[in-house]
Amino acid sequence: MSFQVIIKPSDRVFMVEDGDTVLDAAIDAGISLPYGCRNGTCGACKGQILAGDVNDGDYFESALSADEKKTGKALFCCAQPLSDLVIECREVAGDGIPPRIMPVRVEKLEKLSHDVMRMTLKLPVNERMQFMAGQYVEFLLKDGRRRAFSLANAPYHDRFLELHMRLVPGGQFTHYVFSEMAEKTILQLEGPFGTFYLREDSQRPVIFVAGGTGFAPVKGIVEQAVHHGVQRPMILYWGARTRQDLYMDELPRQWQEQYPFFRYVPVLSDPTPDDAWQGRVGLVHEAVLQDHPDMSAYQVYCCGAPQMVAAAHRDFQQHGLPEDEFFSDAFTFANPVTKA
Repeated sequence: MSFQVIIKPSDRVFMVEDGDTVLDAAIDAGISLPYGCRNGTCGACKGQILAGDVNDGDYFESALSADEKKTGKALFCCAQPLSDLVIECREVAGDGIPPRIMPVRVEKLEKLSHDVMRMTLKLPVNERMQFMAGQYVEFLLKDGRRRAFSLANAPYHDRFLELHMRLVPGGQFTHYVFSEMAEKTILQLEGPFGTFYLREDSQRPVIFVAGGTGFAPVKGIVEQAVHHGVQRPMILYWGARTRQDLYMDELPRQWQEQYPFFRYVPVLSDPTPDDAWQGRVGLVHEAVLQDHPDMSAYQVYCCGAPQMVAAAHRDFQQHGLPEDEFFSDAFTFANPVTKA
């Protein structure tokens, strides 16, 4: 059985097969709805059910509150239609890039810190993956599971794909990468996914908020912006526990020296005495608010742990950030899609 979905206000129509989510069916139909995590954590895909019924699926309450659910809100990455639907949501300008499944070869594994690995993947000869800077890919594992990682390179440099992987305690895949995987290993991945990319039709100053390896997609976005000659003011707030967790600290410092429009603010939540840290201390999103108590003029791109993303979303809106100027990608460690 399949169900029809009508999107308001565009009146675009697509079909959802039984068992599929609204978001997955939209992606298959080439319709670009906003989304990030695809597992009910970040809330980027939230929209309104105007008519019809859905099975809301499993999700985190931080992404969809009980009060929002009562008013007909739903997370389209989890919601499965139980009838024909009429929904209301933002659409991303332009048609999305259809995800593709392709083999890749591990070209290089390089430790960037004690718990962050840079993986460089080589695409098949005469093959390229079309993607937007900031999107992510999913590894297709032999047991049917998937593991998702953000792309850290810009699309203009597309012969290889660059990923930054943090070693997750108890994470089987990342443990395999750090302890057993060899270069030349062949893997399968699917991508690109996600709507975490720079909105080039805006001239608003940009604030990037990254936690840990949330720096990876920001790196790709900044490099692509520089390549295209973008001159919008950009500030990166990068939060980490200790100094060694700022695993590529020299790169944004280099950007700050080279590009007048770019500024870098590292923030440590728990610096050690050996760090001899003279910079900002505390929660990264709170550092943003200390510098920008009025957020109404900005556009924010926030990537990292779901708790950080949720807190930033809530607090930035309370300080004037428009709802449609917050873009996020939450790194999560829960099935069915796990950023681990």
